Amino acid sequence: MASFGNLSDRLSATFKNLRGKGKLTPADVDGTVREIRRALLDADVALEVVKDFTARVRDRALGDEVSKALNPAQQVVQIVNDELVTILGGEQRRLQFAKTGPTVIMLAGLQGAGKTTLAGKLAKWLAKDNHTPLLVAADLQRPNAVTQLQVVGEQAGVPVYAPEPGNGKGNPVKVAKDAMKFARDKQYDIVIVDTAGRLGVDAELMKQASDIRRAIDPDEVLFVIDAMIGQDAVQTAKAFQDGVDFTAVVLSKLDGDARGGAALSVASVTGRPIIFASTGEGLDDFEPFYPDRMASRILDLGDILTLIEQAQQNFDEDEAAKVAQKFATDTFTLEDFLAQMQQLKNMGSIKGMLGMLPGARGMREQLDNFDEREITRTEAIIQSMTPQERRVPKVLNGSRRLRIARGAGTTVTEVNGLVNRFEQAAKMMKTVAKGGMPQVQGMGPIPGGSFGGGRPKVQAKKKSKSGNPAKRAAENAALAAGTPAKPAASGSAFGAAGKKSAPSEEELASLQKFLGR
Repeated sequence: MASFGNLSDRLSATFKNLRGKGKLTPADVDGTVREIRRALLDADVALEVVKDFTARVRDRALGDEVSKALNPAQQVVQIVNDELVTILGGEQRRLQFAKTGPTVIMLAGLQGAGKTTLAGKLAKWLAKDNHTPLLVAADLQRPNAVTQLQVVGEQAGVPVYAPEPGNGKGNPVKVAKDAMKFARDKQYDIVIVDTAGRLGVDAELMKQASDIRRAIDPDEVLFVIDAMIGQDAVQTAKAFQDGVDFTAVVLSKLDGDARGGAALSVASVTGRPIIFASTGEGLDDFEPFYPDRMASRILDLGDILTLIEQAQQNFDEDEAAKVAQKFATDTFTLEDFLAQMQQLKNMGSIKGMLGMLPGARGMREQLDNFDEREITRTEAIIQSMTPQERRVPKVLNGSRRLRIARGAGTTVTEVNGLVNRFEQAAKMMKTVAKGGMPQVQGMGPIPGGSFGGGRPKVQAKKKSKSGNPAKRAAENAALAAGTPAKPAASGSAFGAAGKKSAPSEEELASLQKFLGR
């Protein structure tokens, strides 16, 4: 997540200095805490939050849980992770729904925080969960705010209640009250009220927000904070909390170049949990906020749970089983490849998904250079093929490839590259589907694997160690002739069926070296 890029790098560099130390001295702990403090302050985290955070980390790092740990550096990372979860709010907080509908959600915040777009994102997210939301245009102050909400509502497929044109005309309190009656009559189960913001906190903003709140008695008041304005956002939230109060916080623009200070400060300063985060410009770039997952992202430990959830929402299990069967039987085609790629696109930004993998910060350059449009170009190439060409790529001769390149607006070289990559990937996945280990290009076959090319390993000459002279002579003769004294056990090194014998100690050592153990 871009907002925490610099902070993640700083913390990763700090922890790297601790690795390899069997025991941490008080000086090591103090140095680490000092670097963490600098990193947090540079990320624009509120000073009072930084002081409390580093004090707790220092106390725990100097305690028994680190001094008695087998891996002190790893234990310090765990402590920092725990404390990050705490300042981010602890446990995840869910929306509170009314016992008898409709559930009323009021959005508030400064102008430019992204309330209107976020209203559409929230409505679409709720609609996916079989709710029937209604958007209410109660921001009658900002120019074209009503029109913008209507456009966003249409994109999200959610109706908008907008009896007034806005642009400074109309009574927002009356609009909000009338919307409640409209929602009950039409049986909408959720009402999302978009209210006006100002460029700064002022008495008029506070009074209007208070009047709307009293008129509609919302179940949730969500304060939308622009994550890109750092500590200023936190001070605004505190002022709004004192004047009107709110039940939870939503972070917008968390994908921008912000330093992350607002996210790391607001829950501690206001005592109100962060409930949602907006992670991009699209209406689907919206997710519930999980403090533990966010802490893992900041520390570059990955966010596999969110990645799995996104996959479960967009991938069909039956279809996945069919694809696995096709891999195993060597019937996977470019048509299947296209379908899988389109499902992957439905999950959102590929770059964002890769960023959820543990250690993704180490791939910063590759991620930055990743071009999302490459998938669109690949789609264009496959869609320019005939059904036969997709199913049987072997028929793709020179003239066909030229026609495909022209149809897709690419070059023959790109078509060739796609076909080659597809064939390599299909071959590798077929091997994996059959329980084998793939041969990684440029590395040769994995030692101990049940397949792979290359020359057979020349075994060093061995001698029998039997204490029986006759048996020793027989075994030495068999070894000299290249025949084993007794049959080798069947089965490969990885449990796959086959005729290969169990791996030698040399092969196991090579495998451990390859795995970095």
